[in-house]
Amino acid sequence: MTQSPLGVAVVGTGFGQKIHIPGFQAHHRTQVAAVYHRDREKAQAIAQTHGIPHACQTIEEVAALPDVQAVSISTPPFLHQQMAETVLKAGKHLLLEKPTALSVTEAKQIQNLAESQNLVAVLDFEFRFVPAWQRLAELLNEGYVGQPRLVKIDWLASSRANPTRPWNWYARKDQGGGALGAIGSHTFDYIAWLFGPAKRLCARLSTSIPHRPDPTTGELKLVDADDTCSIWLELDNGVPCQISLSSIAYAGRGHWLEVYGDRGSLILGSSNQKDYVHGFTLQGSQAGGPLEEFEIPQRLAFPKTYPDGRLAPFIRVINHWVDCIDQGNPSAPSIREGVYSQLLMDLTHQSNETGSWVDVPSL
Repeated sequence: MTQSPLGVAVVGTGFGQKIHIPGFQAHHRTQVAAVYHRDREKAQAIAQTHGIPHACQTIEEVAALPDVQAVSISTPPFLHQQMAETVLKAGKHLLLEKPTALSVTEAKQIQNLAESQNLVAVLDFEFRFVPAWQRLAELLNEGYVGQPRLVKIDWLASSRANPTRPWNWYARKDQGGGALGAIGSHTFDYIAWLFGPAKRLCARLSTSIPHRPDPTTGELKLVDADDTCSIWLELDNGVPCQISLSSIAYAGRGHWLEVYGDRGSLILGSSNQKDYVHGFTLQGSQAGGPLEEFEIPQRLAFPKTYPDGRLAPFIRVINHWVDCIDQGNPSAPSIREGVYSQLLMDLTHQSNETGSWVDVPSL
């Protein structure tokens, strides 16, 4: 039986134009029915460029459109709660970019509203949908490393290493800016996915570039959002996890996840600084032997890849979202996983402020 297409509105036109709009237009079950920008003329120009029927200036306009059944939100985090609640109250399903919100309280409010409305809300945690990461998950489940002894994560990028990069919301802690929200939110999600929940954590956040130029005046403005994060987790099973995140590392090594166990080791990583999805390789070693690269099975491969590596896993996220809507039952990565990631982010800030270990409560 042919299923009708899902009318989607795209809210947020930075990442939204680069990935969300082309992703929804490429997926066989979705069509972009509307686009939002706070400047109506810009909304209309984007709609015309991409052949989108409706251009909206307010989130209320989006929510009122009858041919929109679902909404993706990729605006800055400080806008997430209000926008998410508006579309959920209007009966629209939700796809939300990370970080989920500004606090776990806000994230839980989004979750509670989605569940009370029987709507599907999912998070764009796309590493769960990248073939090399999926193969890593399989090998861990098969016991390749045995009992893990240490998990080590380095995500060292140079995207904000240049101090002349202009000041914007990303520089503001109160608006959800910083490396923790941008990449730590992903890290907390995939740790929970691959290794289970955390028992406690300790963290140190720092801001190495304390001022950036205002894009309009050139005047230096204060930066109080973190650009480097050192985090230690103790997982529920006792395994220690060391995390180093940075957005200001010139020639940083990229994104690497290392797992050392009593039977073997697995190392997943990419040094690609321009595309955080393309370029992952997976290596393994058992019984002290040399590392050997795994070939990723064709059954896990993307059916199509794109010059921007983020697009293929995002299309898989769309597929997951649509399947959840069809089944009427959200599954991971849903808003629930978004709440958990936000909880660990909040506790990271708490630990940084108190200089102590903090326990992770059960959700």
